[in-house]
Amino acid sequence: MSLFETQHIYKVSELTEVSNLSRPFSGHLYFKLKDAESQIDCAIFRPLADRVKFDLEDGISILLQGRLTVYEPRGNYQIIGNRVEPIGLGALQLAFEQLKKKLGDEGLFDFEHKKPLPFMPRNIGVITSATGAAIRDILTIIRRRFYNVHILIHPVSVQGDSAPREIAEAIENMNRIGGLDVLIIGRGGGSIEDLWAFNAEIVARSIYASEIPIISAVGHEIDFTIADFVADYRAPTPSAAAEIVVPNKVDLIRTLDNIKSRLYINMENHIELTRSQLENTQSRLKSADIRNQIRFFQQKIDYITQRLFAGMTNTLRNKKESLGVALAKLNALSPLSILQDGYSITRKIPSKNPIKSINDASLGDEIEVRLKDGSLICDIKQIIGDDGGSHDR
Repeated sequence: MSLFETQHIYKVSELTEVSNLSRPFSGHLYFKLKDAESQIDCAIFRPLADRVKFDLEDGISILLQGRLTVYEPRGNYQIIGNRVEPIGLGALQLAFEQLKKKLGDEGLFDFEHKKPLPFMPRNIGVITSATGAAIRDILTIIRRRFYNVHILIHPVSVQGDSAPREIAEAIENMNRIGGLDVLIIGRGGGSIEDLWAFNAEIVARSIYASEIPIISAVGHEIDFTIADFVADYRAPTPSAAAEIVVPNKVDLIRTLDNIKSRLYINMENHIELTRSQLENTQSRLKSADIRNQIRFFQQKIDYITQRLFAGMTNTLRNKKESLGVALAKLNALSPLSILQDGYSITRKIPSKNPIKSINDASLGDEIEVRLKDGSLICDIKQIIGDDGGSHDR
């Protein structure tokens, strides 16, 4: 048993690759290492598995260091790993490439998601170390180029295990604060390990979710991080980010002076052109007989006015005649018109119901007799029919 309890280095050739990889709920990694002729079971327990920078995948070649043991239930040899490295790329570089492909496939790097940077921001947020050279460079350059802007600094760790979480939370906090026009996140140069916080997936997703445009300024010009690909703009250095984020006030003043000069020149040219056009028009007007044109239009106006008056007079006359005919017809149809010929209208009092027959009245009834120029109020003393007989009712 002493053979299996001894530490061994199990180094595989470049043809050896991972297969049958599984990671159950326990968090342990189980897989086989195989080459063209053989294979062996391997396990990496959770404490180490959580610290592996890259993602183990079927088909990749690795260098595994571990302890050779026997899995007693089946009597199989297996390697319990305590260190794992990819063959070819380093672990960090492989992790970088894997995350880059994953986020790229999800569309986090697509150009249509990039937000434009404001031309002249009033409020700028900076997420970096409070003690590093990056913040000093950023503040110095911004104040030199355009000093009347507000700068809000959110200090974070820019390397170490806690850095990714701090950077991601700082981006979220800056978005919650509101009022910021643009954010700069970054740090000075360093090794890939020093810059690794800006390759963390949590940082990349926070940058993508930000509603504020973000400039990534990590390391030197040759350094590229995942944050650079997700950000709305990549600056090669923190100093370059400061130059990008605000215009140079001196350059702006010079540009405005040039614009003002061009405007004056254009205005003078336009005025001169207009003056020339007016002079040409005046010359043409003098050469034409304006008085003849005025006389012609006056005569035309007089003719149109006469026609309008004549038309209105005829229209009023026709309307008046039509109204007279209509009134005559109305008077002829009016029951009051017969009163002019000596007829009368008899109605009961007080109902005002007309009396059309002797049967509509009784002795003693009070009646109204309407004549052409007034009414008579009468009492019925006697009712006589057409036959001359008297009726008592």
